[in-house]
Amino acid sequence: MFLNTYHHNLDEKGRLTIPARYRELISEGAYITLGFDHNLMVLTTSYFNEIAERSAKLSLTDPTSRQLMRLIFSNAERVEIDKAGRILIPQSLREAVQLETEAVLVGVLNYFEIWSPSLWNHQSESMTNAEANEQRFSALTL
Repeated sequence: MFLNTYHHNLDEKGRLTIPARYRELISEGAYITLGFDHNLMVLTTSYFNEIAERSAKLSLTDPTSRQLMRLIFSNAERVEIDKAGRILIPQSLREAVQLETEAVLVGVLNYFEIWSPSLWNHQSESMTNAEANEQRFSALTL
């Protein structure tokens, strides 16, 4: 599982050091794509393939399905961990989510997210609002 939150710097080429715990989970490679909240998602190959299989079952005539598939797959790129434990984040994805020199890596069970620090701070503040959380999560059964 991808857990916890880490802060790392990007180098001048857009490479990001991946925490050792995450490296083990993506040692066979991974896919990076745009997330749903102005962030990036890094998915294991097996999880990405599962999403692809489920997406292939969606109706091509449904505009919402097409939009979802475009969001995920038109921005997806396979990434490999280099010998220094880094992945290269494509410039187009860095620009799309305002990544410059710093990044926040956030574990989300089956995948991890990459955020710009300022956008993560805004998201984090939103998640700590107890009253909003009570309403937001009341319908979920954990």
